[in-house]
Amino acid sequence: MNIQALNIEAGERIFAYCNNKMQICTVRRVLDSTSQNVTLLVSTSERSRSLVSRIVQFRADALVKLVS
Repeated sequence: MNIQALNIEAGERIFAYCNNKMQICTVRRVLDSTSQNVTLLVSTSERSRSLVSRIVQFRADALVKLVS
């Protein structure tokens, strides 16, 4: 299922490019949400002892694929 980037909330799992590859990420926080861009803090792994976080940015009108 796809969702508009402006509607993404913390806790949702999305597909995004992190570390130069497409992978499943969990949204930790919405850092900034404007009419032009949405900036998210995401983690790439929940199973790892050391939680790796990345910042991902989308255009506000982009469609983002949710993990079912």
